[in-house]
Amino acid sequence: MFRLSRLFVPACFLFLGTAVSYAQGQKQSSTGVAVGAAARGANLAESGHCAEALPLLKRAIRQVADKDLEKRMGLDGVHCAMTGKRPYDSLDFLQVLLRDFPRDPEVLYIATHAYSDLALRTSQDLMHEAPFSYQVHQLNAEALETQGRWDEAAAEYRKILEVNPMLAGIHARLGRVLLSGQQPTAEAVAQAKKNFEEELSIDPNNAGAEYVLAELAKDDGDFSSAIGHYTRATKIDSGFAEAYFGLGSALVASKQFAEAIAPLETYEKLAPDSPSGHFQLALAYNGVGRKEDANREAALQRDTTKSLEQVKRRVAEGLERQKPPR
Repeated sequence: MFRLSRLFVPACFLFLGTAVSYAQGQKQSSTGVAVGAAARGANLAESGHCAEALPLLKRAIRQVADKDLEKRMGLDGVHCAMTGKRPYDSLDFLQVLLRDFPRDPEVLYIATHAYSDLALRTSQDLMHEAPFSYQVHQLNAEALETQGRWDEAAAEYRKILEVNPMLAGIHARLGRVLLSGQQPTAEAVAQAKKNFEEELSIDPNNAGAEYVLAELAKDDGDFSSAIGHYTRATKIDSGFAEAYFGLGSALVASKQFAEAIAPLETYEKLAPDSPSGHFQLALAYNGVGRKEDANREAALQRDTTKSLEQVKRRVAEGLERQKPPR
């Protein structure tokens, strides 16, 4: 038996070696097929034969290892899908491009146009399929908001509430519009506050509504109400950085320095480059006698302010260089 096993082991290894070689050959063969299909698909796309190119490109783009070819296929695929009658096929190519080329300006440019076109097509489908739905009014309102046409946007949101006053999110959107613009009147502020309160009666987990009510209370000098709203906002959304900052700064303004430290430290973790966060935390530390910590935060406030000013200056210089010559 010992002799037989000694004779048998090399045979096994011989068989395994053959199997590995065969698998490697198959892999190389399939890779070659994928590259060939990819090149063929790209050539078809670039010669205007998109209908034939799209199936080849969709199969091959996830198999090729060559980055240049992958990018070429992705861009060709997006172009063919968007110019043909299969715009939503572009999503497969965009997913690959944005995953593997997240900082490529050409990819980002194409993706911007593709997503914009898809959004337009989808909105047209919505208006065609459900022209009298509340979603159409909401879409119109959002478009008006982007144009700064606040009164018209508010009218669209009110139309939705006339039909369905209990629809979640709409009271908050109306409240936001009422507060937009240059200088909202006292009446507009009062209406906005009422809408945010109504939003919370419909959706108690709306952290944004709690935050805005906190800001309005702080502006009125009602720090007790502001602290309550900020606290609820942070409990609803544990990653809501501005709510932590608002809570901490309201507590500092109320001279509750010890209570202000925890939310401000959380804000500092979420937004470490914020000069305002370091400043408020320095005040809180100083208020409880932690002088060394206060000095450290004051130094960080100066450093982050300086860094922010440098960024602003570089942006301004870049914009100035982009201006056409006189």
